[in-house]
Amino acid sequence: MIRVYSHSNPFFVYNAKNILEANYLKVELRNEFSAGAVGELPPTDNWLELWLFDDIHVELAKKLLRCLDSPSPSVDWRCKNCSEINGENFDFCWNCQQ
Repeated sequence: MIRVYSHSNPFFVYNAKNILEANYLKVELRNEFSAGAVGELPPTDNWLELWLFDDIHVELAKKLLRCLDSPSPSVDWRCKNCSEINGENFDFCWNCQQ
């Protein structure tokens, strides 16, 4: 067995588990119930971990999980009124407020 993913946020680890299981890879969660050790151990020792049963599938698992660590690309938009380019987080144009 080999650890293929770990994160401080359990949501990401459960998401990774779902991705791998959807691709028929057998995995195991570890540290699910380690909250009682918080403060006694270093924080990273309490993170939820995802372990892969078959070592021969490590490269495939890492390839499938690459999407979790890379941020989604930003999608800018152009204002129809003044043609100003705005970031994806803007609901209205910063230049003309349309």
